Amino acid sequence: MPQPLGRRLLAEFLGTGLLVAIVVGSGIAAADLSPDDVGLQLLENSMATVFGLAVLILMLGPVSGAHFNPVVTVADWFLSRRDPEGFSAAHIGPYVVAQCVGAIAGGLLANAMFGVGTSFSEHERASGGHLLGEVVATAGLVLLIFALVRSDRVALAAPAVGAYIGAAYWFTSSTSFANPAVSLGRMFSDTFAGIAPSSVPAFVVAQIVGAAIGVALVLALYPFPSPHAHQGEPHA
Repeated sequence: MPQPLGRRLLAEFLGTGLLVAIVVGSGIAAADLSPDDVGLQLLENSMATVFGLAVLILMLGPVSGAHFNPVVTVADWFLSRRDPEGFSAAHIGPYVVAQCVGAIAGGLLANAMFGVGTSFSEHERASGGHLLGEVVATAGLVLLIFALVRSDRVALAAPAVGAYIGAAYWFTSSTSFANPAVSLGRMFSDTFAGIAPSSVPAFVVAQIVGAAIGVALVLALYPFPSPHAHQGEPHA
């Protein structure tokens, strides 16, 4: 049974905020603990994100679907729009606002926990390779989530999504932001996981393109949801 909208928005705010806090905070810790080894820093950052994301999905998925990502929210509406119990178009705006505000709060929280002053990141990332990486990362994420939804395997979402993001940290050149809200939140921390404001618009465009490709692949591979699948309840 769907939860009241206010409760769902609180879950999206908390989930997205804590996700950004995990990504940024573990990046700060990794840079402090392993200052001379960027590879080890990335390993530490990615492992914290894998476990943290899986926990957040388990904790908040039953409340809001654990979208934590505007492109997942829009994809959920599009793929379930013919389902009377699918995600409502009227909830897209509130979800996206909650996710973006939560992401910024999460970045500020990580800065405060580690005593890092809040300032815009100077980490430029918008090269052609990085943007291609974002298209690939986001397409794969959307395909994974809705493949699980449409084949009635949502129970596997927490470990599967965590594992995919952990892998995509390494196999994509962008380290797999795959999330416009997270990109926005990471802009507010000039640390290991930050992204320069000038890179964010291009990242968001790449993520939207990747999401569209992911949705097309879902429809090609899973044109009909399982009769037992619960549309409108993705986790990521």
